[in-house]
Amino acid sequence: MNLTSDIQRQLLALQQTEITEHHVYHRLAATLSEGENRRILENIARDELRHAQLWAKYTGQQVPPRHIIVWLYYWMGRLLGLTFSIKLMERGEQGAEAIYEQLSATIPEAGEIAREEDRHEQTLIGMLDEERLQYTGSMVLGLNDALVELTGALAGLTLALQNTRLIAMTGLITGIAAALSMASSSYLSARSEEGHNKNPLKASVYTGIAYLITVALLITPYLIFANYYLCLACTLSVAVLIIAGFNYYICIARDLLFRHRFLEMAGLSFGVAGFSFLVGFVVRRVLGIDV
Repeated sequence: MNLTSDIQRQLLALQQTEITEHHVYHRLAATLSEGENRRILENIARDELRHAQLWAKYTGQQVPPRHIIVWLYYWMGRLLGLTFSIKLMERGEQGAEAIYEQLSATIPEAGEIAREEDRHEQTLIGMLDEERLQYTGSMVLGLNDALVELTGALAGLTLALQNTRLIAMTGLITGIAAALSMASSSYLSARSEEGHNKNPLKASVYTGIAYLITVALLITPYLIFANYYLCLACTLSVAVLIIAGFNYYICIARDLLFRHRFLEMAGLSFGVAGFSFLVGFVVRRVLGIDV
């Protein structure tokens, strides 16, 4: 078959993408014990290798995988979970649908490969059962409560105390006590739910850890800088980054819309912080406290 130089370039790019994803799926599958998740990833890896071999017949070349991409998605899978890593990678393929459609007029197999790629995303990836995603509700509970409560508390304490070390100490004590309280509440809530698949202890651990990590990040500016207004600005900036990062993770892993969730969470946190800042100002004026 005589292929134009443009089609040849497209096929080489698709071939490299397929062989790269074969290595990603193969390496991720190797990290799992025998079970359904491993079988799913091994099946997808075989499909990707077959696609790459098909394109090689047309290009007449062997291309290496993009090793940096393999390394990136492999470690994302280990650190952030298989579902997030794989769905993020599959999202990068959405632009390939138009290319497959164009190629199907010249190469009959292109349409079948496009259907198989869609099956990967819609069927096989949807079958993945990952423990950490079963506890996203617990993580959201800890993260959201810490953001709302601690940003509000730090905003109020900033104006009321006007001493970064004192604010950090008070915030840390408040945050640790609240984390233990929230973890306990999560444990009791999980135990009271009938027919749930959650382990109450794991639910409480996920909630508590999410809370404590958020507390540590929000308080850090008060341990670094001396200007309490600068500390508050940094804390609010950190809160925005936490909200954006966590919601991006959840939206990719759960196929949700990012903007609505981000604005809702940010609105709650900053609304409480603004009101608490006002309360700190009023309390300081009314009680005449000077620390």
